[in-house]
Amino acid sequence: MKPTYPQALSRRKSGDNMTFLSAFKDELHRQRWDDHRLYHQSRINQTLHLISAVSFLCAYALVLKDPLMAVLVGWCVGMVTRQTGHYVFEPASYDEINRVTNDHKEQVKVGFNQKRKTVLIALVLAAPLTLHLEPTLFGLMEHATGWRDFGEHVAILWLGLAALAVAARCLQLCVTRTPLTGLVWVYKIATDPLHNIRIYWKSPLYLLQGQLYDPLDDAGQHGHESGATS
Repeated sequence: MKPTYPQALSRRKSGDNMTFLSAFKDELHRQRWDDHRLYHQSRINQTLHLISAVSFLCAYALVLKDPLMAVLVGWCVGMVTRQTGHYVFEPASYDEINRVTNDHKEQVKVGFNQKRKTVLIALVLAAPLTLHLEPTLFGLMEHATGWRDFGEHVAILWLGLAALAVAARCLQLCVTRTPLTGLVWVYKIATDPLHNIRIYWKSPLYLLQGQLYDPLDDAGQHGHESGATS
């Protein structure tokens, strides 16, 4: 069964008057549903996203008490599990369900496609080496006096990279698509951990039953309630 867009989106296509909140909700439904059906068909990928979502919630809880640990949990656990699911387990062949090629999906992806993710990951991996070679980051930081200080400097750099990447992509979406698309995308990735837990908590059970891929046969339900992350 080929998935369809949420019924709520038909209001936009029909030209009905909508408030900003209604348009925001509809765009959020569309982005989440497209992300789920196009990029999260693998049950292993979904399970890894579930683990990632829990780790990100832990990072959110730690950010005020221990920013260093929060960043380490977010990047080293949350991002590693999340991107492993995309790079390793998500099929990159022709998508029979949605009838599109993987190249097409990469071109239309709202968030970070594989090329953008690869660049971001390369910058993240280069951060510790950069601080090792230039401990003060060209005068922007104090010289680290121990491993704790060095770790905090890496965490600050990682946070800066994440904020810069999100801001740059949001601005790009606002210019190349619409301001609403960019704003909704930022909200979506910020709330993805809670949303991923809500829709993927059963994925490990399906995986244990031998189901490697989501059949996507509940398009109506997902159209209104689910989706996934970038």
